[in-house]
Parts: sequence; C-alpha cells; structure tokens
Amino acid sequence: MSTDTTHRPDAAARPGSSVELSIGGMTCASCAARIEKKLNRLDGVTATVNFATEKARVSFPAAVSPDDLIAVVQQAGYRAALPASPRMEAAESGAARDEADSLRQRLLVSLALAIPVVVLAMVPALQFRNWQWASLALASPVAVWGAWPFHRAALEAGALRQRQHHGSGLAALLHQGEHVTRGAAPAARLHHRPGRPGRQRRRHPG
Repeated sequence: MSTDTTHRPDAAARPGSSVELSIGGMTCASCAARIEKKLNRLDGVTATVNFATEKARVSFPAAVSPDDLIAVVQQAGYRAALPASPRMEAAESGAARDEADSLRQRLLVSLALAIPVVVLAMVPALQFRNWQWASLALASPVAVWGAWPFHRAALEAGALRQRQHHGSGLAALLHQGEHVTRGAAPAARLHHRPGRPGRQRRRHPG
C-alpha cells in the first residue's frame, strides 16, 4: 500500500533530501550570492542560487525542513516558495509573460523619451531657450515610471535589509541615486546660468 505525498512539503524532509526553491526579489548577482551564503550557513545544507533562473537548488539533512529554508531566505529580505504544481506553474508562466511585456513597454517608452534628451545635450545646434526644462520634463517619466520596478524592489526589501544590517542591494542604490539626480538637476538649473543655446561658453585664457 503506497501513500501519496505529492502535495506534502514535509515529505521532502527525508535524510539527504533536496529541493528547488523559487526565489523572488533578486535584482543582481550579489543578491543571489547573499542568499546562497545565508543558506549554506545552516548545518548540513548545501545551496546553489541561480540569479538568471531565480531558482535555488538546496540539499539538506533531516533536521532541516523546507520551511526552515524558506524562512532563512525571507529573513534575508527576499521571497521563496516550494515548487508549484503544473497548473500553478502555467499560471506563473503567464504572469511572467505579462511582466515581460510590461517591462518591454517601459523600455520602449523610456527610449523614446530619453533619446531627445541625449540629442539635446550632445548637439548644441539643436538647443533652444530653456531646453534644459524640456529635458527635465522628458527625463522625469523615465526616472519615475520607467524605473518603477527598481523603486518597488527597493521599497519592498530595503527597509527589512537595513533593520537586519544587510546593507543596500542594487535596486536600493539605483533608487537612491535616481532621487539624488532628480533633486540635483533642477537645483543646478536654478542656481547656475547655462550658456546660450547652440553656443559654447567662451573660455578665458590663463
């Protein structure tokens, strides 16, 4: 007589067991390295985290359960889940395609807005009076809407990592840098008088 343990997470907690966890919230390779380091600190646990596939392959002894592994990942400021059923995997695949479409749309719109900003900054002949304000207006949606996935990741994980003294991830650094840049650009425009449009400032000898 056999017992069906397909949907029981505790069935994976046999001696010498292994499991593949789905990891969420990673924004760079250092995130994967941090999670891998945390998991490998557990006694008898050997973990390998793949940033590209967002998967963690973990071997663990009987004294450690899959819930313990998930708790360690969550305490590090990331998300983790056990392998899903085929139906759930299909739903997740559809969600991933939707997210990829959203990211592609953000990329295309951001490119369309950023190209005029770069051209105006690099080609003085195309500059007009107060062109810097036009550049600021074009760049602001890129910095806010286009980079929203980084801001969201930073807001979700940044506070937890700071409380646990884990430092800032790439998303948090990009989030902070974007705010500094957006604040510095208008300040520089207001307090420094730029050269005339289409002309370079005269250089004084000496």
